[in-house]
Amino acid sequence: MRLKAILGAVLLCGTLSACGLEVNTALPYKIEPGSIKPIESLKGVKVTVGSKDFTENIILGYMAEMALSAAGADVVDLTDIKGSNSSRQALLAGQTDVTWEYTGTGWINYQGNELPVPGGEQAQYEATKAADETKFGVTWLNYSPLNDQYAFAVTEAYGATNNLKTTSDLAAFLKRKPDQNVFCLETEFTSRQDGFPAAVRAYGFQNPVIKNFGIGTIYSAVASGTCPIGEIFTTDGRIAGLNLRVLEDDKKAFPQYNAVPTLRTDFLKQHPELRGPLEAVGAALDNQQMIELCKQVDVDGRDQGEVAYEWMKKKGFIS
Repeated sequence: MRLKAILGAVLLCGTLSACGLEVNTALPYKIEPGSIKPIESLKGVKVTVGSKDFTENIILGYMAEMALSAAGADVVDLTDIKGSNSSRQALLAGQTDVTWEYTGTGWINYQGNELPVPGGEQAQYEATKAADETKFGVTWLNYSPLNDQYAFAVTEAYGATNNLKTTSDLAAFLKRKPDQNVFCLETEFTSRQDGFPAAVRAYGFQNPVIKNFGIGTIYSAVASGTCPIGEIFTTDGRIAGLNLRVLEDDKKAFPQYNAVPTLRTDFLKQHPELRGPLEAVGAALDNQQMIELCKQVDVDGRDQGEVAYEWMKKKGFIS
């Protein structure tokens, strides 16, 4: 199994630097408690927070670091680990203690399933949580309303003109207007069973014309009219920056990707007080907020840490 092979390689590294992981500098912000109060049992406890290497996950990593710093932990910053597998293995190997994961990633990538769990967010979360704790000793805290999943998007003008709000609306529209049946899709999404084939099964798209793009260029391709419809991630900052309309996946064709703080079960048992600050941050997030936060980084060019710091202060978690 590839996951075990990667884990073995990480364990053999012995040190963070040997695995290509470098501890970042300390947070360049003075973190004072706000609604997150100091917890005596966390005072001086070393907690290493990791993240993957894309904007949203880095922002989430900084939020976790600030929350735990306010609670009194001695936080080590290991955000921006290159690739999901490397981030995951760092957690399993004990090189990080906290990282934000996504329920769909846990179910599809780490547990090896092809299709999502029927029933929506709660069902997907419960299945992923149970499987990961049993197989890998990783505990998933309460899931956030933030759900970074696949969806289709059109320009705001195109959606308004054609009264498109849901993917069912889109399917009905394309039956009436087959000349508009053109999708910009990432190559992998075109064939993977939880991607476009899942949408075809759920919504009955017939004879679509598919143009394959890298995921980063799909947004601009839709905005420019190269394709009327594109595959996107529902919290990407370019949604706001390019004035795109996200169509609701009303038949739940795609996996749910709710963001969740994850920790090794044995580490959480030693420090159960870590749960409260992390779950408080997760509960306060949603897609619209994250779209705006990612826009500030990816469109406006701001620093992820600065964006996270302002949000944490605005929410009153820190002062």
